[in-house]
Amino acid sequence: MDFNFYIPTTIKTGRGISKSVSGFLSSLGHNKVFLVTDKGVRNAGILQSIESSLQEAEVSYEIFDEVIPNPSAENIMLGVQKLKAYHPDSVLAVGGGSSIDTAKGIAIMATNPGDILDYEGVGKVPNPGLPLTVIPTTSGTGSEVTASTIVTNTTTQFKAAIISPFLFPTYAFLDAELTINLPSHITAATGMDALTHAIESYTSKSTNPASEAFALYAIEMIGKNIEKAYFVGTDISSRENMLVASMLAGAAFSQSRLGNVHAISHTLGGVFDIAHGIANATLLPFVMKYNLPACPEKMANIAKALGEDTRGLTVKEGAELAIEAVKRLNKSLGIPSNIKDLGVSLDLLPKLVEDSMRSGNVLINPRLTTADDIKGIIENAYNGIL
Repeated sequence: MDFNFYIPTTIKTGRGISKSVSGFLSSLGHNKVFLVTDKGVRNAGILQSIESSLQEAEVSYEIFDEVIPNPSAENIMLGVQKLKAYHPDSVLAVGGGSSIDTAKGIAIMATNPGDILDYEGVGKVPNPGLPLTVIPTTSGTGSEVTASTIVTNTTTQFKAAIISPFLFPTYAFLDAELTINLPSHITAATGMDALTHAIESYTSKSTNPASEAFALYAIEMIGKNIEKAYFVGTDISSRENMLVASMLAGAAFSQSRLGNVHAISHTLGGVFDIAHGIANATLLPFVMKYNLPACPEKMANIAKALGEDTRGLTVKEGAELAIEAVKRLNKSLGIPSNIKDLGVSLDLLPKLVEDSMRSGNVLINPRLTTADDIKGIIENAYNGIL
């Protein structure tokens, strides 16, 4: 029962609350902002109300909209170069996980020397970054409350994790109105990303009572709301619940870390440039099947949280329902049942295994995992064998 729980991020939620970010920044003395986003968010008009509020509050800003999916070190360092030419007093991220992760990297590299890949690992960032405020526009990554950023090394095709308390955003504004027009396929990918975070956090060897509570409630919220958010889209209540659930899952895994799904999905993203949420969702049932013998009670709890009736069943039978529930959600949301359909090739299997085993997530996966185990999970996921 010895554990620490630390989240320094101040979280503000509410419909339309993103419009108040400018006044909030101004009240803190932040009057020159470097705004990090991607062209999709900008072209969708999501920035308009935020820009208007910045202008009304007389907060000057420069927009860096060159964020790419699976952010690379080069892309982040380009942002750093543009930030240093502008000399802002804070950073503002508006977008999904890629925008927030990129902004995290830019904020810390504004005050630290060298290249961002110099800080791969845990606790290697020496100095705090610029103050960072984030406004997520998807309900998936939970990056608004985590102490990590994932950066692709394009030379090695490896997604490096940089973990430091200095990577926690200073403030997070959760505004469900910004997610209303999210395309259904992104709703599915990001929502299942959040579910993966919650499930892996809940079953992690590094979990604690507080992170378990956050994770299990996030699982329940996602199970009740993801399909309505996907099929209806404009239902503001389900959108709000998904946004909060994503935050809770992020808060959970910021304490407990994750497991084999992320070890493998980061590898697939680095090698094949596959969207992170889709990779997670597709892999999740296969890793749950592998992990079941190590944590059947927790898997049975996951099944109940997802609405499965486990009355009269053995613990193992209840646990198996969790896997079936995730499979059904994937099918309902149009997510492939195997990684072959994502563009994965087994020609690179040795590299996929080697890179996956480099992840610290393997060490805290609930079931002891060897390279042969990772190979078997990837092969099963490729062939769709559960």
